[in-house]
Amino acid sequence: MSLFFTIAVVVLIFLIIFQIAKAAEYVAVLKGEQKSNRQQNKINAFLMISFLVLGLIGVYWSNELFYSKTVMPIGAASDHGEKYDQMFTWTIIITGIVFFVTQILLFWFAYRYQHNDNRKVYFFPHNNTLELIWTVVPAIALTVLVVIGLRNWFAMTSAAPKNAMEVEVVGKQFGWLYRYPGRDHKFGQTFYRVIDDGANNPLGQIWRDSAALNLHADPANFDDVMPTTLYLVKNRPVKMIINSRDVVHDVGLIHFRMKMDAVPGIPTTIWFTPTLTTKEMQEKTGNPNFQYEITCDQMCGNGHYSMRGVIVVVTQAEFDAWLSQQKPNYYAAFPEKDPANKVQVATPPTNPNTGDTSRLRGTSGNPVGNSPNLK
Repeated sequence: MSLFFTIAVVVLIFLIIFQIAKAAEYVAVLKGEQKSNRQQNKINAFLMISFLVLGLIGVYWSNELFYSKTVMPIGAASDHGEKYDQMFTWTIIITGIVFFVTQILLFWFAYRYQHNDNRKVYFFPHNNTLELIWTVVPAIALTVLVVIGLRNWFAMTSAAPKNAMEVEVVGKQFGWLYRYPGRDHKFGQTFYRVIDDGANNPLGQIWRDSAALNLHADPANFDDVMPTTLYLVKNRPVKMIINSRDVVHDVGLIHFRMKMDAVPGIPTTIWFTPTLTTKEMQEKTGNPNFQYEITCDQMCGNGHYSMRGVIVVVTQAEFDAWLSQQKPNYYAAFPEKDPANKVQVATPPTNPNTGDTSRLRGTSGNPVGNSPNLK
């Protein structure tokens, strides 16, 4: 209601200003102040052409100042990203030409055809040829851009190659969760009602049977890995299975030029192939601290700004070495099941006198722990 009231007040103010301006114009005509109006008209025409020149200078200056701070000079770090950069470049060229032509003509006409008592107005109500030109030409240009965009979209969301690595990316307020399949190359089933951050089960992996929820433990869950950093492999396609645990998020991969919504209950997918490792990008940018990022490109709450994750792109050998060191998330939830945490049976000590390694005995011949005479 307050927004509607604000809009109504703004509209009313503009109407009042317009009416005052028109009334002032009528009063000036009645008083014979046409000469003053002609002078103001010349000033306005000069200001128009001045604004055009200063505006074009501002466009050029802004480009010089900020272009180097964008991701465009770096180039895309994925195969699909390179195609998106090409599409973006062509869009800028086409719309840029239209922008400069129309703006220059707009302000030049305001200056060139300012009011003149000796000029007769020429009414140009209709022209079929012009109507056809400025309808067909933009339609063709926009159709070409849309077709290119759809082609890239279908390529990004189509079925990934058979050798593609799969990783699940889940957004939550306010962070990202990653999951890799284990040695079985299968993701275990999940269920939202068994999500429990306190029990190290942020995705709701089904580890146990539940008669109340009609769930059965999925063995594929026992070897799934959930690292805190997303690792990808150079020159290997990666398929991202994207989901959300609460509200709508958006996976933003700016250096790969990829973007996809994360919708609760509706998994979405994209795939691409990284072309530069993190080390290679650090050398290319001259920034030893460079990191690939995953961000949330959808306003998702008060902590939206903090939804930033790190992506590391490595070689296949480096990835295999890293993955071999990761423990399944099952062991984080059930540390007693982790073989590394189980108490190992100690090796029987050796009797320094007899060399007997089978059992250290006391002077009475009883095993250690049973002899009351052992000192």
